[in-house]
Formats: sequence, structure tokens, C-alpha cells
Amino acid sequence: MSDSDRDPVLYPNADGARPRRDVSRRRLLAGSVAAGAAATAGCTGNRTGDSADERTRPSVFVFNTGDSTVSVIDPTTDEVLTTQHLGLTSSFPSNQYTPALTDSPEDTLWLNVGRGVRGLGAGSLAERVAVETGSGANWLEQTPDGTTLVVSAREPAHRQIRLDADPSSETFGEVTAELDRRSEGGTGDNDGPGPCDVTIHPDGQYAYVPDLFGDTLTVLDIEAFEIVTQVDVEPVAGGYARPWMATVAPDGETLLVEHNEGATGTESIWDLSDPAAPDERVRLTSDDDLGEGPLTNEIGPDSETGYVFTPGTNDVTVVDLVEGSVRERLDLGGSAFVGTWDPAHEKLYVPVQTNDEVAVVDHASGEITAKIPVGARPYGATAANVRPQFETSNDIVTALATMGVSFRETETTYCIGNCACGHRL
Repeated sequence: MSDSDRDPVLYPNADGARPRRDVSRRRLLAGSVAAGAAATAGCTGNRTGDSADERTRPSVFVFNTGDSTVSVIDPTTDEVLTTQHLGLTSSFPSNQYTPALTDSPEDTLWLNVGRGVRGLGAGSLAERVAVETGSGANWLEQTPDGTTLVVSAREPAHRQIRLDADPSSETFGEVTAELDRRSEGGTGDNDGPGPCDVTIHPDGQYAYVPDLFGDTLTVLDIEAFEIVTQVDVEPVAGGYARPWMATVAPDGETLLVEHNEGATGTESIWDLSDPAAPDERVRLTSDDDLGEGPLTNEIGPDSETGYVFTPGTNDVTVVDLVEGSVRERLDLGGSAFVGTWDPAHEKLYVPVQTNDEVAVVDHASGEITAKIPVGARPYGATAANVRPQFETSNDIVTALATMGVSFRETETTYCIGNCACGHRL
């Protein structure tokens, strides 16, 4: 057994145990009230955006891994419009360009779900596309024009996949190219480089993939779907460098990368002056006041501010990308692993999984301006200029799920850290 097989962060339920599901008094009461209301209403019709105008307003989608619900937030008021049971959940949905691309109910939200990826109609959240990848750990991102989806499937598949994401195409949802990377091998006993996460340059030509078990940063040419550059990433804390998550800045000049190295993790800032040849500028550690356990990040609209989610210290580490230093840390009071921008790219929505709430970070002020109660164990998030419609018949199912009762099959999703209930790679 390799050291990665024993890593509780990478394999949170390796012992087969399912995390305990706690139902708070607030949830039990809310679920009971909702169930009664749904039964009284007769469970007919639909709501949440019936008119054309209402259906094309901004929304933030938060996927609650504890009860397979989605909470839809209005970013203009920071209030929850509805929380509905989906029967699936997502930890790392596509959210780099999705908020700006998705402005019609006919557009698609792309999620990592079960053992592959799923495309849901933005206006209905009904399944449109389902693709198995050969792995239960998947990351995905759309190109800036929305026509292509690039997927990283970690172990045991160790491969990259390209999908047609253009709904007007005859091959919409089909795999258009694959790249098997197992021949590269991996550190220790790993049988491949472990492509983990994917982020895409705003020019749409290149995708960047941190290789968790390869100690490399791989640059893909998306059209040719081949590796054009592979940079060796050196460790700074002994052992392996373990790059695993990354985001390209909106101006395309900077790449911010998380590393699962050492006891507390590290963060690197890369120069993308030549997009095909990333060059590491600086590596931040806890000695630089980086929070512990850096997992993912989002970059502000100014391309100068990085928000690194550091669940090991229950905060968001704010990084000055120009100076290459930690600016401050925002206390969340709980663990958050990911976040998403609203479609206007003004506010950052951060699901705090351990608190069943979403923290809102206002970029202009640099402060947490709201905390919004949502469903159980929120993890993944994305946004769109669309308000989905839900059948009111789903209300009673949602209410029961909120109380911990489910009579529908629900899918798990791979999470790093604190979830992955029953999930397998």
C-alpha cells in the first residue's frame, strides 16, 4: 500500500466508514414545516422563475453533499430562493467561465458526479449528458467560448478527456478526444501521474493540469489535445511537491497552484507571460502566514488577488499575486474547500461545509459581508444567469431528505477532506 492510499485527506472514507449524519433541530423543524406545506399545497405545478424575465436572473448554485440538495441563492439579495433535492451532488463543478457563459435555461451546468461528469440543463437541472471516465475523482472546466469541456480523471484512470460542450453541435456531449497518461508513471507506488484539477487559459488554447502523483505541471494544447509542456515541480518541504489544484487569473498572466506537501501544504504563484511555458515565481508556506491545508482558489476580477481556501485553519488566505505574499486571512469559523464567483464577478460565495452555510466575500471591501444558511454539508458551487424551475412535487422529497429520510437513489461525489460518504474511486 502506497503512502497516498493511507492519506486521510485524499481518501476520507478509506476505512469504509460513513460519516455520521447529524440532523440539527433547525433542520428537523424546517423539514417538518416544508413537508406539511408541500402536502397542503397538493404538490402540483412549478415555481422559482416562471416568467422569462425571472428565469434569466443571476443565481448561485450550492451543492449540499449531506442530503443531495442544491440551494439556489440570489446574489443581489444574498438570500436562498429555494433548496431542492436532486438525487445527486457535486464537489467541483465547472465554475471558471460558467457564470458568464450560462445565460439561458437551455445552457448547461457541468458537474463532477458519481464516477464521471454530468451535464444538467441550467433551467431545469435535469440530466442532459452523462459520461463515465473510469475514475470516481474528476475535475472539469469549460473553455471560455463554452464549446469544449476538458476533464481530468485521476486514479485509477489517469487520463484527460475532451467533450463537445456546444449544445448546437451534432456531437454535443460526446467524447472528442482522450489522452491516456498511465505510461508516465507516478511517485511511490502510484501507477500514473494523477491528473488532479484543470484550469483553462482565457485564450482558450491551453489547459493546465497539476499532477498530484507526477510532481509535474502539465500544459495541454486543447485543439490538438496533446501535451506541449510538462514542468517538473520541486518540493520545498521535503518528500514530494504534490501539486493538485490550480486557477488561471482572468488576465491570463498568472497561475495560482495548491500543493498537498509537507505537514500544512504550500501555495505557488506562476508567471504565464508565455502561456505554453509556466514559470514558478514563488512558493508560500505557513512561515509566510499561509493558512493550513490549501485546497483550491479563486482569483479576483483584478487578477491581482487570490483567495485560497485553507480548511485546516478554517479560513480563506488572501494572496497578493503581484507582491507574491499573503495579504490577510479571513476567518470563516469553519472549514471551506471551494468557492465560486457570482456572474458579475464581484462577490465570492464560499460554502462552509462544517457550518451548513455560505460565507459571502465582497471583493471591493475584502470583507465577509454575509453568512447564508443552506443545506447539509455544502461543498461545491457554481453560478449562472439563470433561475431554475422546480416542480412543487419535489418539495416533500426535499423535506424528507432534509430530515435524513430518502427513498430515492442518491449519488455521491468525490471530496477532498471531509465527506465522500460511500464514494469509491
